[in-house]
Amino acid sequence: MNDVTTLTQQVLLAFFIIAVAVGVISQRTHFCTMGAIADVVNMGDWTRARQWMLAIGVAMIGFAALVQLDLIDASKTLYANNRFMWLSSAVGGLMFGYGMVMASGCGNKTLVRIGAGNLKSLVVFLVLGLSAFATLKGITAVVRVNTVDAVALSMPNGADLGALIAAVTGHTSKLTAIWSGYALGTVLVLWVLRHADFWTVENLLASVGIGALIVAMWWVSGHFGFLPEHPETLEPVYLGTNSGRIEAMSFVAPLAHSLDWLMFFSDKSKVLTVGVMSVVGVVVGSAASALQQKTFRWEGFANVEDLSQHLLGGVLMGVGGVTAMGCTFGQGLSGISTLSLNSFVAVAAIVTGAVLSIRHQVARLERSLA
Repeated sequence: MNDVTTLTQQVLLAFFIIAVAVGVISQRTHFCTMGAIADVVNMGDWTRARQWMLAIGVAMIGFAALVQLDLIDASKTLYANNRFMWLSSAVGGLMFGYGMVMASGCGNKTLVRIGAGNLKSLVVFLVLGLSAFATLKGITAVVRVNTVDAVALSMPNGADLGALIAAVTGHTSKLTAIWSGYALGTVLVLWVLRHADFWTVENLLASVGIGALIVAMWWVSGHFGFLPEHPETLEPVYLGTNSGRIEAMSFVAPLAHSLDWLMFFSDKSKVLTVGVMSVVGVVVGSAASALQQKTFRWEGFANVEDLSQHLLGGVLMGVGGVTAMGCTFGQGLSGISTLSLNSFVAVAAIVTGAVLSIRHQVARLERSLA
């Protein structure tokens, strides 16, 4: 076994271990973006929303630190782009946000619920993965490329907040991006921590823990798994990634790649990637936590309406997540930590879509009870 194979296996194992930790934390603390938005809309409770905001702040600060220390190259991440694809991010984000409410959770929550014995989420996983694959390479991919993806603003210096500020101020893009990440991340951290009632072990574990794990993935993918010169191609390579770029955690395209790997296992060109290992790791972590806490239980659909809601939600998440280039983790933590403008638009659209979906669900419930 050569050194490249060994290092690739180590990168995959590292992602699996980090994902297991994400699964354990998510299952124990109920870390969930959809749940956070629902808590705010339905009860005015900002606790889980603050968990998400603090996780974003920690991820931003950690990413900026890795770039400043020259441990990773920000221009080589999956989210580095010279095209501001605002329409794709907005439309895809709205679809994903609306769908995740119908499907009882985002991609991460779906995997966490599978680990805890929820068969409804297993169905969502299959539908989400298939619709995501179709939007990557199938019929909805053709629609996506020829419609929303065709609308974009060219930004030669990069479609990120740092490059935008640098263009206005005339400063260096890299330094501006680093200090913008520190500044915005610190604002989020201080905004959350000023609430004394937030200072509990569960809240800090959910927020600081998840944020730090995203940073760990950036380091593993962008530094530990980086080869300046592959011995066969003589080109720089980021080992274990599907995109060939630096990746962190996301749960839309990786679900599609997981199904692809399972269905074509005998095809030697189908190899494990960090995204697939993340999917498996979250399920394993959640299952281990649920079994340890004795909360594991099988759960199925209540009726046909329940099934149809989850099926449609899975489709919307699969199509929307690929169109927006990420989910609540992919754009809402990993992408936004890089200060990508596409991520900011996608996150805003995801929140908007979720709020609209929650209000629609409440209105339907009120009508049924009237």
